[in-house]
Amino acid sequence: MKKIRLTPLFFRRIHKWVGLILGLQFLLWSLSGSVMALLDKDQVRAHASGMGHSHALAEGSYIAPSALPRAGEATGLVLRDLAMRPVYELRTAGQVQLFDALDGRQVQVDAALAESVAAMMNEAPVRETRLLAKPNLEARDHQGPMWRVDFADPANSSAYISAETGEFLVMRGDAWRTWDFFWMLHNMDYLNRSSFNHPLIIFVAFGTLWLSGTGFYLLFKSFSRADFRWLRRRRESRRKTLV
Repeated sequence: MKKIRLTPLFFRRIHKWVGLILGLQFLLWSLSGSVMALLDKDQVRAHASGMGHSHALAEGSYIAPSALPRAGEATGLVLRDLAMRPVYELRTAGQVQLFDALDGRQVQVDAALAESVAAMMNEAPVRETRLLAKPNLEARDHQGPMWRVDFADPANSSAYISAETGEFLVMRGDAWRTWDFFWMLHNMDYLNRSSFNHPLIIFVAFGTLWLSGTGFYLLFKSFSRADFRWLRRRRESRRKTLV
């Protein structure tokens, strides 16, 4: 077996190929960073200006919380607005139930209710509504089943509404989707698009450190005494001038 010699030529060959591979990632970092910086932050957020989700509770005689049916011991109770109607949000072990605060009827978060909540965040016509059993990449910061309400607007906006509580979760548009794609290229998290300290980027970081170290080493190895003859000639010329 031939013994590997750690010569400048050996490091130069590895440095060349590692530099080529990491150089492509450097290009992606520069490109993705530039695109994210150029995108308008308000369009990326994709929230309609001047519109809100919460409203003042309607006046009326609310039923007593003790009269609400429950499937177990209550762990939490909130009186809140849901699509401009007062509801009780009752939480038991592993379950969330919604009840109309005026008549005590149970409220189901169906497609129509999800559209009503989403319409408070976007005035455009609804193009499609569908139920998601689990969050997709656009709603990855939230949990549980949810409704996706797509709007027919220039931004192709999509509102995500919790299928359990009916709460508005987040709004996404084409500007955000573009930003998110280049964010994926930038942080190299091609699966979840959320972590910046995963094994791949750590490996690339150490590869970059190694590339810098070997480059510094090869920089000195690429010089010879002949490259500094002009310094000796300059010194000799000064000496002759002084003499």
